[in-house]
Amino acid sequence: MRILTLIGLIILPLQMFAQTQSFGGIVTDEKTGSEQDGVEITITNKETGKSYVTETNDDGKYSFRKTPVGEYSLVVTDKDYVKDPFDFEVTETHKPNLDFSLSPKVSWMWNWGDSGDQEHYWSHFVSKIIMIFYFGCLVLILFYSILQLTLAIAYVRNRKKKKAAIDTEPKYDPENTPKVTIQLPMFNELYVADRIIETIAAFDYPADKLQIQVLDDSTDETKDVIAKKVAEVKARGINIQHIHRVDRTGYKAGALDDAMDQVEGDFIAIFDADFVPDPDFLQRTMPHFDNDKVGVVQTRWGHINKSYSMLTELQAFGLNGHFAIEQGGRTASGHFINFNGTGGIWRKECIADAGGWEHDTLTEDLDLSYRAQLKGWKFRYLEHVVAPAELPITMSALKSQQHRWMKGGAECFIKMWKRIATTKGVKIGDRIHGLSHLFNSSVFIFILFLSLLTLPILHIKDSFSDLNNWLQYGAFALISTVFLAYYYWHSYRDKDGKNIFVSFFTFLGRFIMFLIVSMGLALNNSVAVIEGYMGIKSSFVRTPKFNVNKKSEFKGNKYDKKRLSLVNFGEGFLFLLFGYTMINRAIYGDIGMVPFHLMLTIGYGLVFFYAVAEIRHANKNA
Repeated sequence: MRILTLIGLIILPLQMFAQTQSFGGIVTDEKTGSEQDGVEITITNKETGKSYVTETNDDGKYSFRKTPVGEYSLVVTDKDYVKDPFDFEVTETHKPNLDFSLSPKVSWMWNWGDSGDQEHYWSHFVSKIIMIFYFGCLVLILFYSILQLTLAIAYVRNRKKKKAAIDTEPKYDPENTPKVTIQLPMFNELYVADRIIETIAAFDYPADKLQIQVLDDSTDETKDVIAKKVAEVKARGINIQHIHRVDRTGYKAGALDDAMDQVEGDFIAIFDADFVPDPDFLQRTMPHFDNDKVGVVQTRWGHINKSYSMLTELQAFGLNGHFAIEQGGRTASGHFINFNGTGGIWRKECIADAGGWEHDTLTEDLDLSYRAQLKGWKFRYLEHVVAPAELPITMSALKSQQHRWMKGGAECFIKMWKRIATTKGVKIGDRIHGLSHLFNSSVFIFILFLSLLTLPILHIKDSFSDLNNWLQYGAFALISTVFLAYYYWHSYRDKDGKNIFVSFFTFLGRFIMFLIVSMGLALNNSVAVIEGYMGIKSSFVRTPKFNVNKKSEFKGNKYDKKRLSLVNFGEGFLFLLFGYTMINRAIYGDIGMVPFHLMLTIGYGLVFFYAVAEIRHANKNA
C-alpha cells in the first residue's frame, strides 16, 4: 500500500510575530521514498473558520507562512490519496509535529482513465470486470467441491449396505464360468513386460476358458522380450498369442480394436503393463456379470510402490479419492461411472453395441464408458477387489500421465456433452453428474486463473474502498476446502487401524501437501485441458514404467525423457512471481492472501525444482 509521510515539518520561521508562526515540510512517498509534487494541503482555523491552502512544489516541499496561533484541522486534498482530517495546535512557542501517513485512493496499477467527474472511471470499470472473473472462478470451484461433497455423503451412507452386499455377492462357479480373453496392450514396456505376462499366466481360472492376447506395438527390443516370454508361456499349454503391430494407428484404442476379431471370449479383461493382479482376480469379478445388462465390472487400483517417496504417497492419496468416493459415490447414487482403462472387464457385446473402441480422444476408456451407459448398459464397481499397479516415481512421468488424463477428459467433454444432455431416458441427476465428471479436469483452469487474478485483485483492494467491501465476501471460498477435506478424509486408507487423532493429523498434513502439489500442477494440467478444448491433437504418450519399489532399485529409465519445456519455465516463473508477492505483502502487513500465495509458491517450486533435479541426475548418469 502506498503511504505518504509528511516529514521535516518544523522549519525555522522566516519571521516571528507574537501571534503567528511559519512552518512547512516535505511530502514523500513512504514506499518509494520519492518526493510528491502537486499535493494540496488545507488547514482550517477551528475558531474563525478561515482556511489556508498550499501545495507541494516539484521537490515535494510546502510551507504555511505567518499562520495565526490557534487550533486547526488539516485536510489533504489529492486525486490519488485520501486521509481523514486531524487536529493540531499552533502556539507562539510550539511548532506542531504533523507527521502522518496518507493511504492511496488508487494503487500504481489503477491510476488511469478518468471520465467526466468520475475519478479513475475506466480503471474502476476494468476492476469490476476482473472481480467478476475472480468470483466466477471461486463459484465454479465451490460448485465442483459441492458435487464432490454429495458423492462423499452418498459413499458414507452406502458403506454399511456395501459391507452387507459383499457377504451375499454371487459366487464363483468354475463349471459354469464363461470364457474370458485377457488383453495386455503394450508399447516399449521393456521393464515390466515379463512381469505382467507371467502374472496373467498364473491366473487361477479354467485353462479352456482363458485366452491371453499380448497386444504389442513396441518398436524396440521389447518385442523380442515379449516374443520369448509368450513362447515360454505357450509351451506350458496356456492359450496365449503375441499380436504385434507395425502401424500404431489409434495407439492403445487402435490396438484393442484391431484385436477384436481374434477375441475368443465373451468377456474381455484389460490390464496395463504395470499391473500385478492377484491370481483369483477373475474368480472375484466374473460372478458379477450375473445380469445380462451388466457391461463392465471395474475394480479399485492398488499401489505397489506407494511408499517409494512423498510424490507416490500423494498420488495414492489422490487416486484413493477417485476410486473410493467418485466411483463408490456415483455407484451408490446410481450415476454413470467409468471404466478406468485397466483393472476391469468388458462384456464383448457391450463394446460392439456402444460402437467399439474409438481413438479420437486420448481417453478411449472414458469415451466408450459413456457411450455404453447412454445405450443402457450397467456398470458395476467393486471397491473391495484390488488390482495393484505401479505409480510414476518421477515428476516428468507424473506430468505426462496427468497431461494425457486432463486433455482426454476435455476431449471427451467436447465429444459427449450434447449426447449426455439430450439422450432420452437419462435422469437429470445423471446428466448433471455426467457432465461435471467430464468437465472435472477444467477445475485446474479455474485454479490457475484464480491464482493469477489474485495479483490484480490485491491492487484493486488497495485502490477502491467500495470494491474492497465486496472482495471480503471471497472468504466464502474457504468452505470449498472444508468440503474437499471431508471428501478425502473418507477415502484416506492410512487411517485403518490407527488412533483417530493420529490418523487425522497425519491426514491433515497429507491433505495440505496434496493441495499444494495440485496447485503446482495447475499450469501443466491447464495447458492440457485447453489443448483438448481447442482440438489440438497429439500422440498417445504412455506413462513410463519403472518396476521399482525402493529408491535403491532405480537405475534409470530410457523412456522417461528429461528436458526442460516451456511449461517448466512457466512453472519457474510462477514460483518467483508468487514468492515475491507473498514476501512483499507480508512485509507490509497485508496477510490476507499470504497463505494462498505461500501454497502456490511451494507448489510451483516443488514441481519446477523436481524437474531440474531429475534432469541433472539424468545428465550425471548419462
